Amino acid sequence: MTIEYPSPSWRDYELIDSGNGQKLERFGQYIMIRPEPKALWNSSLSADEWHRRAHTEFKAGAGFSKAGKEDSGTWNMLRKMQEQWLVGYQGRSEDGSDGLDFKLRLGLTSFKHVGVFPEQAPNWDFIYRNVLKIKQKQAEKPKVLNLFAYTGAASLAACAAGAEVTHLDSVKQVVTWARGNMEYSRLDNIRWIIEDAMKFAKREARRGNLYQGLILDPPAYGHGPDGEKWKLDECLFELLRSCAEILAPQNSFMVLNLYSNGYSAVLADTLVKCAFGSRISKADISYGELVLKDSFGKALPLSVFARLIF
Repeated sequence: MTIEYPSPSWRDYELIDSGNGQKLERFGQYIMIRPEPKALWNSSLSADEWHRRAHTEFKAGAGFSKAGKEDSGTWNMLRKMQEQWLVGYQGRSEDGSDGLDFKLRLGLTSFKHVGVFPEQAPNWDFIYRNVLKIKQKQAEKPKVLNLFAYTGAASLAACAAGAEVTHLDSVKQVVTWARGNMEYSRLDNIRWIIEDAMKFAKREARRGNLYQGLILDPPAYGHGPDGEKWKLDECLFELLRSCAEILAPQNSFMVLNLYSNGYSAVLADTLVKCAFGSRISKADISYGELVLKDSFGKALPLSVFARLIF
């Protein structure tokens, strides 16, 4: 099992401090205070220092910081800032040279999110590297499917490396947001789909369509555009089995990312191995945690992953 952190070459994000159920973060030129249920320790800086530095603070509904429930809330403006702004992502290649580079439009939403999950940066670099490796082995563009794709950072990573990307999410507004991120990054030719992930994966399996890259970042709960219900505990293994049918047998990869508090990296590893069955013997599989470290050295684990390379 590995623990991975965003590259220090990413200059537009910084976890300044964490503790007392919150985190103090910088996205580009703006600093904000957001709830973080996993920050169970004391902060290193005082509350006064946090508020002196921050531009805005998210105030959530009752029970958010204790249970992690996605209650809506409001932003309390502490200093003047824009409600939407751009940040850049700069990754590093395996040999230390310049790597992945794209832009994201961020914004203050009513659910504390701003349009990017910074701990996902190692997954973006993994996707970018593996698309490049596949391209070296074949003439045609690798096909990559990004399910639950949100505002599209993983889609941009695959596209920037030269993949033919299908970006799927059930929410029209975030697909529109992702399209804007593609345009800000001066990329193109991403295929946009608003649909239920399970329905799409099963239909692709029936049609015999194959992808050389699969990216899954499912929520604990959700709904498709036609009211389809998604519950992680009940649906994830079934979806992974469909993914096993549409992932190409060689020169391919898959990334599974999980945020649910009760899920461990070992569980993600076991799920993937069971879903792929005997095929797993031909795969290079890795699993671990994605972690942010604040400027005082406190490590904040935020998600787990399992990755396959065939």
